[in-house]
Amino acid sequence: MLSHKAPDSHINVKVKFGEGKGKVPLDKIAERAEKYKPKEKVTYKKIKEYIEEKYGFKVHTAYIAEVKRAFGLPMYDAPNAVEKLKNRKAHPTKDKVRAITDALIHFELISKKEASAVKIAHLSGV
Repeated sequence: MLSHKAPDSHINVKVKFGEGKGKVPLDKIAERAEKYKPKEKVTYKKIKEYIEEKYGFKVHTAYIAEVKRAFGLPMYDAPNAVEKLKNRKAHPTKDKVRAITDALIHFELISKKEASAVKIAHLSGV
């Protein structure tokens, strides 16, 4: 019960679904619902699995983060992040940058147009 008060009045609404005059078509409702459906969250694990399956090699999460940063994608603070790295990570190779970029396009985090517009010069001379 939402309130301890008794309602003053009721409104009855009858909606007819289906095809024809005065009816709400179900397929339109489904289309609209699909538009507002939240997209599944793309994790680093999913990106790594996609790259390994398609390209046959593994990429480090630091490389994914570096490419995402180059495209200006949102980054989140990792709960296990350290202030200073013990060992500096080398930049990803051209092949790995291309694979990560392809994965970002695949998961619709960037468009092909965005991918071609951004030159990632500091990443292995791409």
